[in-house]
Amino acid sequence: MTTDLWTAVDAYLEEKLLPADPVLEEALRSSAAAGLPNIQVSPTQGKLLYLLAKALGARRVLEIGALGGYSTIWLARALPKDGRLVTLEVEAKHAEVASANIARAGLQDRVEIRLGRALETLPKILAEKRGPFDLFFLDADKANTRAYFEWTLKLSRPGSLIVVDNVVRRGELADASSPSPDVRGMREFLDALASDSRVSATGIQTVGRKGYDGFVLARVTDPRGA
Repeated sequence: MTTDLWTAVDAYLEEKLLPADPVLEEALRSSAAAGLPNIQVSPTQGKLLYLLAKALGARRVLEIGALGGYSTIWLARALPKDGRLVTLEVEAKHAEVASANIARAGLQDRVEIRLGRALETLPKILAEKRGPFDLFFLDADKANTRAYFEWTLKLSRPGSLIVVDNVVRRGELADASSPSPDVRGMREFLDALASDSRVSATGIQTVGRKGYDGFVLARVTDPRGA
């Protein structure tokens, strides 16, 4: 089993289940042309985010890690016309590319990009009473995942859904001795999640054009932990 085979299967699924989408394809091209890292979700993963938001009937979404706005477009498309998505991005260049891609998709009225470190922006969002959010997508620096998760709970409601990407780290997640800050960050997050009565969660391993990884899906039961 190789990444070539996983990529071929992804291509087949995309051909059968995801019609050609010039807006999303241009978002990928413009991100690559700007030199952004090729670490956005795959098309099938983007469609999964869209379907989760649709199934939830989400009206407010918070994304941590905009990159070039590819996942942002998928999520924003799932919202009603009066829905709102706030996406946080630390890199000014990434935010600029994301802004152009979101505008090209005709979604600028639904999406707000906040530039800056997420751990500085999140308290401001709480103070502004922008929540509660129905859906969260955490796809930023992995070392701070546990801290991001705590902030999502402060901004959530019972029934909110939290999706955390890139958890499995090519299987390194199972290595307790890994020196990688990303792996250690994910292990710290899962250690906290394991004993957290405020959510019900599971983890899923994935393979595909993005390699071997996985995500955590958590449903908030009571953000206060009562």
